[in-house]
Amino acid sequence: MSNQPGVKPSLRFGQVVIGPPGSGKTTYCQGMQEFLTHLGRKVVVVNMDPANEGIPYSCAVDISELVTLDDVMDGLKLGPNGGLLYCMEYVEANLDWLENKLKQYSDCYFLFDCPGQVELYTHQSSVKNIFSQLAKWNFRLTAVHLVDSHYCADPAKFISVLCTSLSTMLHVELPHVNVLSKMDLIEQYGKLAFNLDFYTEVMDLTYLLDHLAADPFFKKFRHLNEKLAEVIQDYSLVSFVPLNVQDKESMIQVLRAVDKANGYCFGDLEERNLQAMMSAAVGADFQFSSTLGVQEKYVKTSGKTVEDEMMEL
Repeated sequence: MSNQPGVKPSLRFGQVVIGPPGSGKTTYCQGMQEFLTHLGRKVVVVNMDPANEGIPYSCAVDISELVTLDDVMDGLKLGPNGGLLYCMEYVEANLDWLENKLKQYSDCYFLFDCPGQVELYTHQSSVKNIFSQLAKWNFRLTAVHLVDSHYCADPAKFISVLCTSLSTMLHVELPHVNVLSKMDLIEQYGKLAFNLDFYTEVMDLTYLLDHLAADPFFKKFRHLNEKLAEVIQDYSLVSFVPLNVQDKESMIQVLRAVDKANGYCFGDLEERNLQAMMSAAVGADFQFSSTLGVQEKYVKTSGKTVEDEMMEL
C-alpha cells in the first residue's frame, strides 16, 4: 500500500464481517467501531455491500461509489441475487479502485462490512479473491461470521447453520470466528433443548439427532442427518462465540477471539498485558465460565427437577 516501489507496506489488521442476510452485520460494525474507538484504536469502516442503504456508522470507504445493486438490476435486468453476484465480480475486476481508497488510511484498524448473500462465501469465488488480494496488500484479517442465535432453538436449523459455517470456513480460507449474534433474542422462537455450551462448543450431535427424530417430518431423513452430523464432527472446526452488541463483556469476548485469530494481540500496536499474551499463545482462555454467565443472563431456566426432565424424555 506504499507509494514507494519496493517498499513493503505496513501491516494492517482488521475484520471482514460476513453472514446471512439480517444476521446483524451492519449493527455489529457500528457497535464494534464505537467499542474499538473507546479502546483507543483508529477505526476505518469499509462498506463492501453495494445494496447497503442508510448506513448508520461513519463510513470511510463506500463500495456504492463504484457500483450499486440498483444500477446493476436496472441496467442488466438482473434479480437481486444475480445482481449482487455481478457487483462483487465488478469489484474484483476493479481492485485498483479499492486499493487507492485504502491507501489513504495508515495505522488504522479496518472493519469490512460485507454483503449478506450466503453463496458468496460458500462457493462463489469473487469475495474470496478480494480477501486474497487484501492479504497480498499486507492486511491481516479475521473472518467474523455472524448467525442468528435463535436458530439454536430449532435442531434442524442449527444443523443447517453448522453446515453453512463449515462450508464458509473452508471456502473463505481466513482465520475464522463464528459468532451467535442477538443473544438477547436466543429464545424468541423456542426454548433450548440443552445448555448453551452444547451449541457454542458443538458437542455430541447425536443428542440433537434424537430430538430431530421425534419430529415425524425429519424422522424419514434420519440417515441423511446422521451423515451431515458426521461431516461436521469429523472436521471438528466449528464453534461459536455468543454476542450481544449492547453488552460490553460480550464484545470483549468476541474481540479477544478476533485479535487472537489475526495475530493483533501479539503485535506492539497497543500496550498489552503479558499474561493475556501468554494465555493466547498457549490457548488457555477457558470459555466455560463466560458461556455460563451468558446462559444465566439470556436463557430462562425451566425450574424443573432432573427427575421431571427425565420423565419428559
